[in-house]
Amino acid sequence: MNSYGRIFRLSIYGESHGPSLGIVLDGCPAGIPLEERDFDADIERRNPSLAGTTTRKETDRPQILSGMFAGHTTGAPLHILFMNKDTDSSVYDAIKDIPRPGHADFPAHKKFGGFQDHRGGGHFSGRLTLGMVAAGVLAKKILDPIVIHAQVTEAGGSAKIEETVEEAQKNRDSIGGIVECECRGVPVGLGEPFFDTAESLLSHILFAIPAVKGVEFGAGFRSARMTGSEHNDRILSLEGATGTNHSGGINGGLTNGNPIRFRVAVKPTSSIPRKQRSIDLKTGEQTDLVIEGRHDTCIALRMPVIVEAATAIVLADLMLLTQHKPRIRPKIQK
Repeated sequence: MNSYGRIFRLSIYGESHGPSLGIVLDGCPAGIPLEERDFDADIERRNPSLAGTTTRKETDRPQILSGMFAGHTTGAPLHILFMNKDTDSSVYDAIKDIPRPGHADFPAHKKFGGFQDHRGGGHFSGRLTLGMVAAGVLAKKILDPIVIHAQVTEAGGSAKIEETVEEAQKNRDSIGGIVECECRGVPVGLGEPFFDTAESLLSHILFAIPAVKGVEFGAGFRSARMTGSEHNDRILSLEGATGTNHSGGINGGLTNGNPIRFRVAVKPTSSIPRKQRSIDLKTGEQTDLVIEGRHDTCIALRMPVIVEAATAIVLADLMLLTQHKPRIRPKIQK
């Protein structure tokens, strides 16, 4: 339920307002150089900083509790812990019995009988993507020299991202966005036919990211409006290079040597400062709901590094499954 992967296997734990969150990463090869500052760049990219992101400020310093010794991974399970410090649960206590529209509150209450942690979304919170980003740092080391890059290309249906976010803030509302991702240097043949296709595995983990509502590869839904002669990517070389990339770098579930390209649709943040209507779980009556607290106007702004991490986790697992060895630099004796 909370684990993903076959060889490079990630287990995630924690809650938004609990004491801590983190990951246990099994299957990480031994000998990969690692220190806590290696996580800084990607964690900083995930942290709120741009206009339209939450004002919650966490230090997010990784504590590596096992699986590392003398600056290298040991091959044992890698346990990385993050502490929650900047929490304010009071605003959630006021709406404990009023599920927020668009959130997991209502189905989680039904599934877990009201025992779930309701504060800040609990285990359903985007806060837990911090652990995924940490795992992505290790995955990217395994994948070197494969390069993964994601970016927000539109917000609220517009390429004028800053202006659109500012307008949503003025309207006390939220907006969604599109994140595009490209992976270069991926070898031919990763993935399997049918149930473990490269697209299936990537989609599986991408949809685990809170707020993701759609994924399309290459030409995606536009493919349905194309002819075969338009969509087919002409093969130019024995390495698999093609003239176009409508397939998004994947054919028959297998990577084909071209860049993997896909787009992710991110929904608007559900917690908004506008008055909404919901239901009181105690009485069954409709009631007004005003959500206080600190929330992102456009959560898509913080998504690129999370999408990169999720992608890296999948590709690292596939590389290890096909016995591709990570590039491990010899340990220098001091």
